[in-house]
Amino acid sequence: MMSAKREGEHQIRKLEPRGRRKLCSGHPESDRGIGTQTLFGASILECHKGTFSQDSRAPFSQYQAPQSAHCGYIINTCPDYNDQLTRATNLTMSALRFMKTLRAGLLEPEVFHLNPAKSDTDTFKRLIRLVPPALAWYGAYMVNAYPLDMSQYFRLFNSTRLPQPGRDELFTDEKEKHLLVLRNGNFYVFDVLDKDGNILKAAEVHAHLKYVLSDSSPTPEFPLAYLATENRDTWAGLRQELLNNGNKETLGKVDSAVFCLCLDDFPITDLVHLSHTMLHGDGINRWFDKSFSLIVAKDGNAAINFEHSWGDGVAVLRVFNEMFKDSTQTPAITPQAQPTPVDSSRAVQKLHFRLNETLKAGIAKAKEKFDSSMQTLTIDSVQFHRGGKEFLKKHKLSPDAVAQLSFQMAFLRQYGQTVATYESCSTAAFRHGRTETVRPASVFTKKCSEAFVREPSKNSTDQLKEMIAQCSKYHGQLTREAAMGQGFDRHLFALRYLAAAEGHKLPELYQDPAYGQINHNILSTSTLASPAVNIGGFAPVVPDGFGVGYRIHEDWIGCNVSSYPARNVREFLQCVNKSLGDIFDVLEGKPVRS
Repeated sequence: MMSAKREGEHQIRKLEPRGRRKLCSGHPESDRGIGTQTLFGASILECHKGTFSQDSRAPFSQYQAPQSAHCGYIINTCPDYNDQLTRATNLTMSALRFMKTLRAGLLEPEVFHLNPAKSDTDTFKRLIRLVPPALAWYGAYMVNAYPLDMSQYFRLFNSTRLPQPGRDELFTDEKEKHLLVLRNGNFYVFDVLDKDGNILKAAEVHAHLKYVLSDSSPTPEFPLAYLATENRDTWAGLRQELLNNGNKETLGKVDSAVFCLCLDDFPITDLVHLSHTMLHGDGINRWFDKSFSLIVAKDGNAAINFEHSWGDGVAVLRVFNEMFKDSTQTPAITPQAQPTPVDSSRAVQKLHFRLNETLKAGIAKAKEKFDSSMQTLTIDSVQFHRGGKEFLKKHKLSPDAVAQLSFQMAFLRQYGQTVATYESCSTAAFRHGRTETVRPASVFTKKCSEAFVREPSKNSTDQLKEMIAQCSKYHGQLTREAAMGQGFDRHLFALRYLAAAEGHKLPELYQDPAYGQINHNILSTSTLASPAVNIGGFAPVVPDGFGVGYRIHEDWIGCNVSSYPARNVREFLQCVNKSLGDIFDVLEGKPVRS
């Protein structure tokens, strides 16, 4: 059996099958397609050879993309524990317990179970511990259990994305012991680990957070947090100005903090307010460069907002799950608990930044740009309650495929066309695996969407059922291929990057309009399946796109969608609801309603 490293290299070699897959994927946004000569020119093959040396020289990625934030909202099943101070203390303690377990090497491995009835059991876990490590993989393989790469996990804590000219840097300092807390745009730090690396008692953390919440300091005239929302190169220049102006030690405390806790001074009014608050807020009380920020509102509503360059959903979802489980099943404090009588005024340090006129002007400009951008962002949600995962599986359909089909139908109904669609898929089965793209828009979804939207009366219920089944089958194939490293998007992106980096003429493939269309992802979609996550969201990746966060529950389906003014979110969600209704009607043997 290949090692993870060798398997990863093996996947890189398969250029030609990837090309055929792209040609056969039937992307409906281009009727013309891309010819084989265009696809396999000499220059692209030369770039392909370069992936091996590049892979061995740089096993970890570097990042030039704009800063990207995603958020997910943590469910709380214990309303009595929803007091802001109580919940912030419990979630902070649970995050620290997770960190200590991770760093001690005691965290249970992340495993993909193809047959969970056999492998995801206490009995199997006890038995596999008795097997010598060199043979443990064989025992897992025999029951179709596959360990996933966890190399991203060390970036969860004490990590920050540092802005640099042209290319940002990921920074991690595991020696530091302090937590960063933001409230009203003010920055505070205090140690949450003692000199031996042990977690402070919950009552002490409770006391320090109570002290922060009691501080009546107003919002700074020039809130530093706006700088982390700026264009990355602009922010890099302003960060250097901060360093030159005597802020090196203070910035170092921000960068190296275990994580960022944001305490908001207002309650959440509804789901839309929740989404806006947790995704971007007002720009004052967030530090978007931290690997993740835990946000707790005045009424105890909580979320994790995470920066995406360091890692993906597998690592973040694990934190979600563990924090949820620990804070609800074994909370560190109760609502009646009293903080330890310690001198928090000495333990908690409020950070002060030295700002010159250049920095003040930079903050003012960043605020203006942030406010302008956020005012144009619309977020709305819909819940479809006729059924969910259980109903669809009874009909032998992939729930994810049906959700994706409903997005295709909705866009066709709203705008009269199908467009490039993005769905991420984890490649954590490979060493240092990140993600690959699943392309949900296909010739099958186009045919099925047109049958439902444009000519439902021309097809029988059985014919429509068969189309849905074809979409489900093909979507499952695409997902499996992507998960096993056999997608084409990441590979072609790497070849393009190498061509530019090594001075090659850009291969014709990348100048083809079809390639441009497929990479302008008007529908960008993502889902996190976890009992700990109520709903999640992110902004569109293009100005004329939708950001579609969705979750398929056992008996209902939820969508949380964002857009800028070029698109109408409310109307799109109405079309999604109509599409799901039509699909469920057909599966129940009913005709499509006009």
